[in-house]
Amino acid sequence: MKHLKDENNRCVADTVTHKNSCKSTCKNSHKSTVESTLQTTEKTTGKTSAKTKVNIEPCKDVISRWQEDERPRERLLRHGPENLSTAELLALCLVSGSKGEDAVRMLRRLLEEFGGVGTLLGAPISALTKFRGVGLAKAAQIKAIHELMARDVEVDLAKGQRFNDQQSVSRYLRKRIGHSPREVFACLYLNSKHELLAFEIMFNGSIDRAHVHPREVLRRGIELNAAAIILAHNHPSGVAEPSQADIFLTKELTNLLKQVDIRVLDHFVVCARNTVSLAARGLI
Repeated sequence: MKHLKDENNRCVADTVTHKNSCKSTCKNSHKSTVESTLQTTEKTTGKTSAKTKVNIEPCKDVISRWQEDERPRERLLRHGPENLSTAELLALCLVSGSKGEDAVRMLRRLLEEFGGVGTLLGAPISALTKFRGVGLAKAAQIKAIHELMARDVEVDLAKGQRFNDQQSVSRYLRKRIGHSPREVFACLYLNSKHELLAFEIMFNGSIDRAHVHPREVLRRGIELNAAAIILAHNHPSGVAEPSQADIFLTKELTNLLKQVDIRVLDHFVVCARNTVSLAARGLI
């Protein structure tokens, strides 16, 4: 049989044979690839299912699996909150712990790492979330507890019941600014009866100083129609001793505010555990 030639002088029959051969080879190769993929998928799916079953196994280290008379909630209801440890009380507020650690154990660890309940509650969110098991949700819960405690003291101040009591004002200021990692300057603006009009953080600074603008303190006092004011700033170093700069600033603010009949009652230097009153030392 005479072979037909194409325009390039190639045998047409050979070309067709080659194409058919390629199609057959590709088809078989594709079939093998599909079968291999299906087998791999089945194996992978099997492994994934097994892993999933492991992951959904209930954690054995949860409070709900404790003996009923050992669970914090049941103990509180039977014996009262005063019979629970600090870790147990906080665990009730946070509800859950972290992976592999129930809420009570987690709170015991956090209390130890922070050095106590006051430091833990007063810590900023950025510091809380650095610790294992504390995400934004738990950090927000901790800060909510802290804020409620501060507001409880604020209620007494707002009613004017304890405003002449330096210990109450000191406790309030420790909760508000005592744990701040940076120095802040705050003002308690009061009316003529020495009742609280507003607590405001006026200036935020660095770890060792805050730049105070006296005229901003004056302007805000006029806006609130304040009759008196208590000044406060914190020392993140933990040492509540007033510096010469603190004493000079107090005198400057006292003289400035006196011009608009706003009396400076006190200036507190605040740390997490203690405060110093400049009025008590005769510096006002």
